[in-house]
Parts: sequence; structure tokens; C-alpha cells
Amino acid sequence: TLTTAIRTAAMSALAARVLAHPDSARMALIGNGAQSEFQALAMRDLAGIRTLRLYDTDARATAKLMRNLEGHGLELIACANTAEAVRGADIVTTVTADKALATIVTPEMLEPGMHLNAVGGDCPGKTELDRRILEQTYQGNTRVFAEYLPQTRIEGEVQQMDADFPVTELWQVLAGHSQGRQSAQQVTIFDSVGFALEDYSALRFLHALISQQRLGRRDLDLVPVLDDPKD
Repeated sequence: TLTTAIRTAAMSALAARVLAHPDSARMALIGNGAQSEFQALAMRDLAGIRTLRLYDTDARATAKLMRNLEGHGLELIACANTAEAVRGADIVTTVTADKALATIVTPEMLEPGMHLNAVGGDCPGKTELDRRILEQTYQGNTRVFAEYLPQTRIEGEVQQMDADFPVTELWQVLAGHSQGRQSAQQVTIFDSVGFALEDYSALRFLHALISQQRLGRRDLDLVPVLDDPKD
């Protein structure tokens, strides 16, 4: 659980570094469960975020997030709804848990130059972005990026679109083979679902750290029993 949380947030920050405006400082964080804290800290350390505008349908989740992030160098603003949270944000991260074809963010909420970090839509039948946002790609107003496209077309936001819908794999931008953001006004979307190579890389990294520090070993439940799954 911890490894997944870390590598998911690390990939979000990596994508933001190459797709969002380099001076991005304000992020809307929609969905304030356990993963949201990792997203907040990764974006603070790796993407320059200093202000978080927060919203969750469960106000207790937002309160928990604000308690846990207190003293971590971030301005925290609780918002009444998604539209309020998104207003004025440089980056919008959606990490909701409802397993449905939801429309958390709609075209009316977008502002020129935003970067959308769509993390919560991670299985068939679960999305967070209004299909009309993706359709703006055909006019060049938006540009969509993914980790491993064959998987993303099944599990990600682009499961809503036809098989020929244009998507760029993020590695192509990192390797200099493809352009990321094409203009200051363009809206970029990282359609994040995660894939096995990220898990493998994260496990190798953690194994190397444990070996270097000689921390020893102990058994852990593969699926832990949590008192509060949202914390």
C-alpha cells in the first residue's frame, strides 16, 4: 500500500514537471483520501506547489488531510465544491474513490493552461473527467498523455473514447521524442492508471535502500487491515 502510494505520487509529480507550467504554485486536490497526502507532498517537493485548494464529498476526509499536512509548508484552503477548488489552480489533481463513470471535472471548470492530473480513474467503468474535455483534443485545445497506452485505453479516462483517440505516452516526452505542452494556453492531461514497470522500479528502489541501511527483515501482510482506510 505504501509503495503504491509513493510511486503513484512520484509519477504525478514527474508528469507535472514536464507538462505543467514551470511556475505552477497552486493545485486543486479533489478527493482527500489516503493518496491525497502523498500527492500533496510530491507536488510540493518536485513540482513547486505551495497552495492546495481542497474538496471531498466527505468533509471529514478534508479535515483529516488538513490535520496531517499541518506544518508541512503548504497553504491549505478547504473549498465547498469542485468548481470552487479548481478556480485559479495551475494543476488539478483528481483522486476520487467512487467506482463509476463520474464527471468530477467539466469543461466549464477549465482555465487556459491548466494541467489535469487524473489519478482516480484506474479501472474499467471508472472515470473522473467529462468526455467533452477529452474531445477538445481534436481541436488542439487539450493534449492527453498516458503511461502505457494499451492499458490506459481499458482503465483510464480515454476508455470513454474511440480506439484511434490521440494519446502520447509520457516516456516519449521524457526521451525528447515528442513535444509535451504545445502552447501556454493548452490544457494538458496526465491520464494516470499506473502499470507494472512502476511497481517493479519502486520495489527495486526500496530493496536497495533497505539493503544499504541494513534494516533487516520482518513479515508484513500483503493486504493490510486498516483501522481507517481513508487515513
